[in-house]
Amino acid sequence: MQHLDGFAPLAEQYDGFVIDLWGVVHDGINPLPGAAECLARLRAAGKPTVMLSNAPRRSAALREAMRAMGLPDDLYGEIMSSGEAVHLALRDPPDAWWAQLGRRAFHLGPMRDRNILHGLDIVLAERPQEADFLLNTGPDDHRNPTDLAEFEPTLRECFAAGLPMVCANPDLEVIRGGRRVLCAGALAVAYASWGGDVRSLGKPDPAIYRPVLEVLGIPADRVLAVGDSLRTDIAGAAAAGLASCWVLSGLHDTQLGGDRSAAEAAASAAGASPVATVPRFVW
Repeated sequence: MQHLDGFAPLAEQYDGFVIDLWGVVHDGINPLPGAAECLARLRAAGKPTVMLSNAPRRSAALREAMRAMGLPDDLYGEIMSSGEAVHLALRDPPDAWWAQLGRRAFHLGPMRDRNILHGLDIVLAERPQEADFLLNTGPDDHRNPTDLAEFEPTLRECFAAGLPMVCANPDLEVIRGGRRVLCAGALAVAYASWGGDVRSLGKPDPAIYRPVLEVLGIPADRVLAVGDSLRTDIAGAAAAGLASCWVLSGLHDTQLGGDRSAAEAAASAAGASPVATVPRFVW
């Protein structure tokens, strides 16, 4: 594992890049320092990029959010999100599990995530007892997003109703504006621990990388994945047969404090083997 101060050496070694958004390019509110310049340098060098996010929203919504943060479209290529993958799976069921879900969804999550359902023949149920399945996009805006106990009564109600869960964001937590908050993955883990039937789409599932690699059109051994989470970004890249770069300043920042020895120990404990670390996504 190389420990680099910036991304420039890796830009020379690989031909295409799969880049995480949250914790690498932005924190959900603002661009992270140096990230826009790094993307611009890759673009100037003719290195194609695809953004791959576990965000539980459609790709177009993520692009709009990037524009609002001052990150223009021409800094990067396509965007693929777990929310987009869920939309596609609900539209064109890939297997019997998806095909048998039904058309009535109970949604747990903020209103802004409901764009996943736009254009689909699915209606929203007011109560779990009226639904066929649970669409979990994470903590809603009306309860404390740092406390799983706030959401347990709703999850228990869905479990009692026998609802299978579609999890649109496998992440357990994320840093939003400097605050650590729960993601849909944490709710899914609790639901599954009770015996709930859960399907998640997104990293680290290698299936989410297939359309990304098709867009890049570059052999997998010439592609580098970049992310801040060992559990999703780095493990997902390995599952897809891609080399990876671990950005230390994101999700694991408070755990590691920039300590390279601690980073090596954490990666080893997780069974992860990124080819390199960088303190931040900077050139």
